[in-house]
Amino acid sequence: MEKAPNRSTRSEPLLEDLVFVGFNRRVIALDRYDGRIIWEWRASKGSGFVAIVLDGDRLIVSVSGYTYCLDPLYGQEVWFNELKGMGIGTPSLVTLRGSSDQAGAAATVQQQQQRAAT
Repeated sequence: MEKAPNRSTRSEPLLEDLVFVGFNRRVIALDRYDGRIIWEWRASKGSGFVAIVLDGDRLIVSVSGYTYCLDPLYGQEVWFNELKGMGIGTPSLVTLRGSSDQAGAAATVQQQQQRAAT
């Protein structure tokens, strides 16, 4: 059986060490190795279902028609857009960098590692 990889030894988190969970207008970043909460964020507007897409160095979050951009490493809000007049409901999020496939995720991790090395 293959041994699980070790957590990053850096003092700051890396994207590859995080799992993002969204529900009830909250987003939580968990340590992928032990499930520990790294950060928690709560939407100032909207409620219910939370859609999330990781777009390189940004986490795009939509809650009932309100869209937020978070820093995925620290959970800080970068920007907010009410998208007035667009309505509410379950959003679909797509970005050029955002991907749920392994190749896209690997490319994002590689970019993060290159930035951290410089």
